[in-house]
Formats: sequence, C-alpha cells, structure tokens
Amino acid sequence: MGAFLTSRRDSPTDDEHDPEGPTLAFERSQSQAMLDQSRQHLAEIDAALSRIATGTYGRCASCGGDIALGRLQARPHAGLCITCAGRVR
Repeated sequence: MGAFLTSRRDSPTDDEHDPEGPTLAFERSQSQAMLDQSRQHLAEIDAALSRIATGTYGRCASCGGDIALGRLQARPHAGLCITCAGRVR
C-alpha cells in the first residue's frame, strides 16, 4: 500500500490542462475507491480478530445466535448471521 500512496503523491496534480486529464482523474477515482475498499476490509478483519480475542467470534452481533459455519467459511469476518445481515441490507 505504501508504494501505491507514493505513486499517487508523485503523479501530476494539475490535470485540467493535460490532454489526458480525464483519464488521470478517472484513474485517481478508481485508485481511491480501491484504497477505501481495502481500508474497509482491513477494519472488518480487525473486528473479527477482536471477536476472536473476546470469545464472541461466530456469534451474531445483532441477535446473539450462532453464525452458520458455511457463512463463516465464505466470509470469515462476518459479524451477523444471514438473517440479521438480510435485515440490514
């Protein structure tokens, strides 16, 4: 991630008069979205590790029921059972 941030810092910032400006702006937007998604995923992993440490991993944070093994295998960072996750969406 450090190399990614360095490359962004070193890229030209004035793309208004650059013929490739829209391309650079799009690439920056895509890069920012990927960075945001990575940060969110790391936060979900950290939360799952905290639940492991406190002994609550595998328990739904909403209803307190068990999170199905299949769900945990597919999404190890899941904090909600499938029923409660469906209500959130």
